[in-house]
Amino acid sequence: MALTSLSFRQSGGMTGRLLRCLIAGLVLAAVAWGGMLQAANQSVQGARKEEGGFDGDAPTAILTEASSGSVLFEKNADELRAPSSMMKLMTAEVVFHAVKQGDIKLTDEYRISENAWRRGGAPAGGSTMFAALNSKVSVDDLLHGAIIQSGNDSCIALAEGMAGNERIFAADFLTKRARELGLSRSTFANSNGLPDPGNKMTVRELSILARYIIQTYPDFYKLFGEKEFTWNKIRQQNRNPLLNALEGADGLKTGYTKEGGYGMVGSAVQNGTRLIVVVNGLEDPEDRATEAKKMLEWGFRNFETRILFEANQTLGYARVFGGESRSVKLSSPEPVKVMVQKSGGDRLIARIVYSGPVRAPVEAGQRIGVVKVWRGARVAMETPVYAAESIGTGSTMRRAIDGVSELVIGVFRAGAEKL
Repeated sequence: MALTSLSFRQSGGMTGRLLRCLIAGLVLAAVAWGGMLQAANQSVQGARKEEGGFDGDAPTAILTEASSGSVLFEKNADELRAPSSMMKLMTAEVVFHAVKQGDIKLTDEYRISENAWRRGGAPAGGSTMFAALNSKVSVDDLLHGAIIQSGNDSCIALAEGMAGNERIFAADFLTKRARELGLSRSTFANSNGLPDPGNKMTVRELSILARYIIQTYPDFYKLFGEKEFTWNKIRQQNRNPLLNALEGADGLKTGYTKEGGYGMVGSAVQNGTRLIVVVNGLEDPEDRATEAKKMLEWGFRNFETRILFEANQTLGYARVFGGESRSVKLSSPEPVKVMVQKSGGDRLIARIVYSGPVRAPVEAGQRIGVVKVWRGARVAMETPVYAAESIGTGSTMRRAIDGVSELVIGVFRAGAEKL
């Protein structure tokens, strides 16, 4: 097991705030077969293996493990595409959040406007709840219609009931909430994913959204696994083909538009491990179902969870500016876990990334940055890291010395940028 010394990568403007990447630890075959990942300023490298290991046909795809967020496979995962009805996950999350915050109640009733009925109901010819024109439907039933039946009318009614109209809902509810959740690239023009150039999402951000819903709203998440729902005396089956085709499958959402092709966000649990798959851009609904099922089965068969760092273990150090100590220990209150191949062939690199130096005083528990784990050239997972101790403000002399040090670093960096 070869060890390398601590290294930094720096970038940034003239503000003196540097982005520092601290190599905290990295594992070779030892990760797969029980070896301890070296902590704090060490790097352990292992044999290279061909990246991926999955032969898939979807133009864009990603497979992740829900607990750690580990990425097991990805293909064009950051390519923006029409999300079609998979975008209804964003509408569902906004409603879940509003209910949880007490802004609306499940018993609140919204009217089915002519717009909701004509554009999303029976006259439209698309997926619908078949809600009657001018009827009043509870938020609870509208959620059932949107999730189980993929009702476009359900989503429009929710949008109009909460925001007045779809455009305001898309801008002030969907987009705002997406940014709060870290979905920086997703854009929304309506509530349901019906064709519009303004509807764009990546499979990575759909996966992040699905993981958040699963972890944050366990009671609401049960809706995604319900196999049928009857409204207006019309019984409809859940459109998710995985529910009857894969052990442990319990969500989430399918989608299709001519622009986006056939897509799916799916999830299943086997032996205590939950995986999330997202595919998009396929040309046939059967290919969509086959691809998602095949990818999930591959993940369950070939990967297992390993702990890289124990809870509260020192992962590394961040440089402190103007403190009584020149560095602060970093740790995570939860174990840092990642999915690795059972074969033991993964090459993983763990780095702590933060903006620094961190200005004193520093409080214990203060978020400093993230630890990122790479599988080959791709980020497999990342999780926040926090100050493991408090660092008080240093003496006037210490602050002066640190100030001069940062000034010199800034001068050298500016000179390097001109070369």
